[in-house]
Amino acid sequence: MSEMAEATLGGRFTFPGTSLTVQRIGYGAMQLAGLGVWGPPRDPDGAIAVLREAVAAGVNHIDTSDFYGPHITNQIIRQALHPYPAGLVIVTKLGARRPPDKSWQPAISPQELTDGVHDNLRNLGLDALDIVNYRAMGAIHGPAEGSIAEQVTALADLRRKGLIRHIGVSNVTAAQVAEAQAITDIVCVQNNYNLAQRHDDGLIDDLARQGIAYVPFFPLGGFTPLQSSTLSDVAGRLGAPPMQVALAWLLHRSPNILLIPGTSSVAHLRENHAAEELTLSPQVLVELFGIAATAEAPH
Repeated sequence: MSEMAEATLGGRFTFPGTSLTVQRIGYGAMQLAGLGVWGPPRDPDGAIAVLREAVAAGVNHIDTSDFYGPHITNQIIRQALHPYPAGLVIVTKLGARRPPDKSWQPAISPQELTDGVHDNLRNLGLDALDIVNYRAMGAIHGPAEGSIAEQVTALADLRRKGLIRHIGVSNVTAAQVAEAQAITDIVCVQNNYNLAQRHDDGLIDDLARQGIAYVPFFPLGGFTPLQSSTLSDVAGRLGAPPMQVALAWLLHRSPNILLIPGTSSVAHLRENHAAEELTLSPQVLVELFGIAATAEAPH
């Protein structure tokens, strides 16, 4: 594969200080693995089809990690898309491991991070990784304060060695973003954010002023999909699926927001892409902005 389709997909965004320009609607690969993000998918051919459909539709930003599966999603990405089309940006993350009991355990020592980079390179079939996010484990339901200097420094060292091109951080507080920026250039922040989970409003605006990407993980609520009567009512009036409306709101929220909704279904992929075509009136935006005050945030 050497060429990618021309598409808008929410408009374009260039990561700061880089030549990497992506469509604002990308693809998150977590759901390509089996149940519980463990083992192979029930339908391997379907997983490959979704990836190829995404790229054919113009997606050039894929979010993944070698601890999904583990190893499974990266191996599927390689099988489906390698040799990769020019302009495809693959973003991965480090900071966890999956032992045989299927739990999620920290993997944050410099050696573990180095090993993780090599795992990603091998399974993706790459010589260097476009962007690597250090994902802090944090607390049960979100980020927790604490220094991430050792981990970001380790990634900066790997960048100097040419194994990583650019660095981001994930599941972090504003103070941790600032700490990371004092060590190296940060091109993106990936945190939990959606219509109901709005704790990062101030951080998003600050990053927008700096031209840094903000990438919501669980943009549709994750393992507990967004539930809101307001969202359902708005979607009904617009004649669109509620999750499509939720993605359209994120595109409207700030120009530095990049979306990585995941799905193992080609039909759902197309629904997600259609979010860019939805027009949200001022009244609809007022209603949607009010959801966070009444909806229970997903865990």
